[in-house]
Formats: sequence, C-alpha cells, structure tokens
Amino acid sequence: MRKIASIPFLEGESAVLHVSEEEILPSGEFVTVTDKNIVEFFAPADSNRMLKMPPGETAKAWTSVEKILNFALSLSLGRDGMMLGFGGGVVCDVTAFAASIYMRGCRLVLVPTTLLSMVDAAIGGKTGINFGGSKNILGTFYPANEVRICPKLLRTLPDWEYKSGLAEVIKHAMLEPKKYGLLDILLSRREAILSRDSRILNRIIPAAAKIKADIVSADLREQGRRAYLNLGHTFGHALEGATNFIRWSHGEAVAWGIKKALDLGERMGITNPDWAKFSRRLFSEYGFDDVNLEVESSKLKEAMIHDKKKQGGELRFILMRDAGEVTVEKVNQFDLDSVLEIRNG
Repeated sequence: MRKIASIPFLEGESAVLHVSEEEILPSGEFVTVTDKNIVEFFAPADSNRMLKMPPGETAKAWTSVEKILNFALSLSLGRDGMMLGFGGGVVCDVTAFAASIYMRGCRLVLVPTTLLSMVDAAIGGKTGINFGGSKNILGTFYPANEVRICPKLLRTLPDWEYKSGLAEVIKHAMLEPKKYGLLDILLSRREAILSRDSRILNRIIPAAAKIKADIVSADLREQGRRAYLNLGHTFGHALEGATNFIRWSHGEAVAWGIKKALDLGERMGITNPDWAKFSRRLFSEYGFDDVNLEVESSKLKEAMIHDKKKQGGELRFILMRDAGEVTVEKVNQFDLDSVLEIRNG
C-alpha cells in the first residue's frame, strides 16, 4: 500500500491509496454498498452487512440514499461506524452522499472499481445524486477518509465502461499537460492503454488521480480553480439529462461536451485553433468519434437551464485558451445556439 495523494479538509485528510488485491478492504466492521454486477466478480464483505444496488445511472437517486440510510439504521451503525462504497462512480457518489448525512457524517472509505471512478468520481469529496432530470443537482462536499485504488479490479470491466473512464483521463491531461507526464503517456502508449497493460495502468491512474487531487486540494468547495474540472460537463450533463441518463455513458457525454466546448471557444476567439485540433484528434484516437446524438438541440439547451454551474442566473462555460490554460466565461445565446446548431427565426 502506498499513498498516491492526499486532500486536506477540515477534519483531517482524504488519503488516495494505491493498494494490492489483498489490501482492498479496510479493517474493522463496516456497512458495504455495492451493485449487483460487482458481486458477480467480487465478495467485498459480509453479505449480511452488504446492500446491493441496481447497476447504472438510474440508481443515482434519492431512493437509493434512503435505502442506504435505512440499512445502516437497521444494523445500528453508529456515528463512529464506517460506510464502504465498493463500485463505480454511481456507487461512490451515492454512498458518499449517504455517509455525509448519516448522523451528520460517519466514516467513509471508497473502493472504486471503474477507471472513471478511480481517476475522478471517488476523489475529491463531491457527492451527488440526480434529481428532477438534472445531473448531480443534490449533493454535499464530503471527502472519503480513504480512497483505495486497485488497478487490477479493471480486468473484468466492460470495454465501453473502460473507454468511458479514458475520457476523464484525457481531460485531466488537457488541464495539466506537463504534470506527471500524463499527456506524453497518452500520446506514446495508446495501444498499451487500450489493451489495459498493467504497467501502463499503474502509471496513468496515479498520474490522473494526482492531478485531480492537486486541483481539489487548492479549492475543495469549488470557489475557483476546481471548476476547471467541469470542462465539457455543462454540455455533457445536458446530453445525459436530455436522454434520461440511459443512452450515453458519462465518458462519451463528456468527450462530446469537451469537443463542443472547444467549438465554442474557437467561435468566441478564445481557444487556440491548433490546440482545439490537437485535442479533437486525441479524442478520436481513443475512439471518441463524432456521433449522431439522436436528440434535439433544443432539448439540450433546455437541460442546460438547470445546470448547477449557473451564477447569477447565467450559465458559465469552462473553456480553454490553450494547453493547460482554462477560463470561465459567460456565453451569449447566439454563440451557444450556433454551436448547438439551433436556428432562430
């Protein structure tokens, strides 16, 4: 076991740990939240203290939080007890949200089992559920005491889910192209990454996790720089919401959203066209090609109205000037409609 990174917060630190298969589970007694797909491959804990959620984005709902809270109460879990979230981004988000409000906060350990949750969802303390058709509209800031990352858990991950995580890895590399060598690895070791070479995973996962932890450590409650991690997410979350969270994976939506943010930045004269071209090509090389969205542009815009990143009633978009150079901009309706290909009048 080795510490990859740590994120300070009021009560102490959130430790991001690289662990072996034998070190996945914490010691002591805990309540485990997982999903039905996970238990087909792993037996993370005592089945009598394990709550199995339905897999997928539909479980990211208030009903799931209620089930976790009721289950913890039925086992007489105390405030000094522990919740263990063992699964992908949905499990981690929902378990962390429940832990943050159970007796005003109990101990929390997350064991992410997808690439996306290892490099993004489990790190940083953002908890959340979908509500009213909007992505992550309810949530708290509650960093896990520990995030235990074991790359070997990715062996059984479906290809589409692995690819979803790669979108966030690419995004982290765009935000910090020189830090920890992540962008260089993406450019030089594509075949090894796509084939899940264990040596490469043991490089890109810690690098991406460190980038996320560094950004969060400087801005835990997203008052400034942490917002940069939302690159592409205003567009991407709108696509997920407009298709009822079942048509596109989070990574596919984010990859599409980042390319739309590059389009918008170019149109506004903000984004360097060479950087935009380079970034689009990088996504394409990892299989994120342009697709038929099968959703009306007007529905995407309507979904954006409920985006939680609004300020003063206006949408803010995370845009890029160049490699590693990010800006937050208010966007006029004409430019937004043009990028979404909405015709007015």
